[in-house]
Amino acid sequence: MKLIIAIVQDEDSSRLLTGLMNKGFGVTKLATTGGFLRAGNTTLLIGVEDDKVPEAISAIESVCKSRKQLTAASTSTVGVSAGGFVPFPVEVTVGGATLFVLSVDQFMKV
Repeated sequence: MKLIIAIVQDEDSSRLLTGLMNKGFGVTKLATTGGFLRAGNTTLLIGVEDDKVPEAISAIESVCKSRKQLTAASTSTVGVSAGGFVPFPVEVTVGGATLFVLSVDQFMKV
């Protein structure tokens, strides 16, 4: 048995949860926050039999696509009369999924 830890963007989580559950995968959802954009993420814990790992990964890939998004970055204005930071738009790549596939030595429901 394997445990897939999937970190996905909140925007993709509902569709992904529905798709995984419709395929018979057990999923636990955790609300998490990303470090880079400090945006909401969802971390999914998915228990999978070894032979079903490719199917689960394929389901994740079909929903979690990378895309471009504008976000506000800031630059220091030291020496300028106003001082502080000035925000400006920066295009970043978001979405997709970060997956960890771990071997599970023992699984039980109590």
